Amino acid sequence: MKRSKKTYLLLALLLIAILFPILMPNQYYLQILILVFIWTIAVYGLNTITGLTGQLSLAHAGFFAIGAYGLGLLTTKGGVPFWLAFVLAIALTVFISFFIGLIALRTKSHFFAIYTMSVGFLIYLLIYKSDLTGGVRGLIGIPNPAPIGPLTFESITSYYYLMLFFLLLTIFFMYRLFHSLLGKTFVAIRNSEELAETLGISVMRNKLLAFVISAGLAALAGALYASYVRFIGPQMADIHVAFEILLYLLVGGIGTLAGPLIGTFIVVLLTQMLQFLEEFRMLVFGPIVVLLILFYPRGIVGGYLMWKAKRAKKKQILQAQHAKGGKEHAVND
Repeated sequence: MKRSKKTYLLLALLLIAILFPILMPNQYYLQILILVFIWTIAVYGLNTITGLTGQLSLAHAGFFAIGAYGLGLLTTKGGVPFWLAFVLAIALTVFISFFIGLIALRTKSHFFAIYTMSVGFLIYLLIYKSDLTGGVRGLIGIPNPAPIGPLTFESITSYYYLMLFFLLLTIFFMYRLFHSLLGKTFVAIRNSEELAETLGISVMRNKLLAFVISAGLAALAGALYASYVRFIGPQMADIHVAFEILLYLLVGGIGTLAGPLIGTFIVVLLTQMLQFLEEFRMLVFGPIVVLLILFYPRGIVGGYLMWKAKRAKKKQILQAQHAKGGKEHAVND
């Protein structure tokens, strides 16, 4: 019964997402949701390496930028067809992340975080200083996604459905990963690398695989972002972007399936609502985030799951006590 209720809820949310442009044909709201969809994909990538395997990567914004610039350079300067350039940009990011991961994952704990932060800063400098990328001027004129049969992507509504499609594809992929043997292997590594090794798990190989998957999802989000805004600059590889992605994950719930979506939606929505405060909005937004992390250290979804587990345990104890009391009463009779 519980599973059916959950299924109905998910179907209802999916139906609302599909019908939203029809029920609420406001371009401003659609633009916000498009950004939520794109950043959620990037957050799911970070959740793979940080949430599942416990490795805090701060190079995520760099991989996001490589995906965006890969698409932009291949289409504007290479003349490569859009969807081929889209795939090549993600493949290039995965290829680069593989060699970065080979070195980075030999470090542990805060050393890994510092190393990946340095890698992210190096990517930022390469983009900022290179003439190929346009340097500080950025890259303009990135084309719209090419038509797929009768489907064209020129209106804001068509972009909405395109981003929704890739988000749903990412969520489906993450769902399968979470419930697969590979996902459980990642969690085992997060809980104890030593114990995982004694069970015959190749820790380095699995962490590298998680790192590559993480980079691939970041590149996917970056390529989608570039095709949407059609102008990109080096600031998208800045460390502040990496911390924003991490913030989305922490607020939603690190290591959870729904956390990236909920966290990104709430933070982006709050940021947009507080825009009227301009530079002072962080004075309001900052304490809200701090309080949220203090009272829900595992994020909103993580806090809910903990509350649900405690409630179920308390219910089991009460049932056991009731059953024990019934037996004692029967014996006395």
